[in-house]
Amino acid sequence: MSTPPRRAFSASIERGRPYTPRVTPHDAIPTHPPTPRATPAPPSRPATAPRTASTGDRVIASVVAAVCAALLLTAFFLSPSAEGHGTHTQLGLPSCGWVIATGRPCATCGMTTSFAYASRGDLAGAFAAQPFGALLAVATATGFWIALHAALTGSRLAGTLCTGILQARVLWWLAGAAGAAWAYKLLVTPV
Repeated sequence: MSTPPRRAFSASIERGRPYTPRVTPHDAIPTHPPTPRATPAPPSRPATAPRTASTGDRVIASVVAAVCAALLLTAFFLSPSAEGHGTHTQLGLPSCGWVIATGRPCATCGMTTSFAYASRGDLAGAFAAQPFGALLAVATATGFWIALHAALTGSRLAGTLCTGILQARVLWWLAGAAGAAWAYKLLVTPV
């Protein structure tokens, strides 16, 4: 076992000999060139070019934008019901079975009416008809613009937002908001 350098230095001074530290032999030093830390970007794409969405992602964004636009346009051509629910019957759908059976609104009663108000820019009327419906209508309009932007520019913003929205914590908050909106609807609807 060799002595640590400090003790070796002290021992060599006491013996009157100069201290010479051990040196690695020349053969032990690597002679090959170091590997590069980063590889250069291919010439077809500069290193500073932003990453854009794939063609498939852009097609999906186009479909999402078209669906959002179709929902908002359909809602725009409906006349909002003054009762706060029942607008969906203008689409040929039957009256709400829950209302017929119980006389009380279901969790989605007023959603179509809310969309009809919101598509006209009447957010107060949309909120009065169904608060969660108003939130969904604004989210649909926002989703249209974000999806259209992603489809046209290749932005990856839409994917980032969808990933954030689909987290369990956000979904629980949305479920709570839907429940609170239903409670509101039950309170304001006469028996």
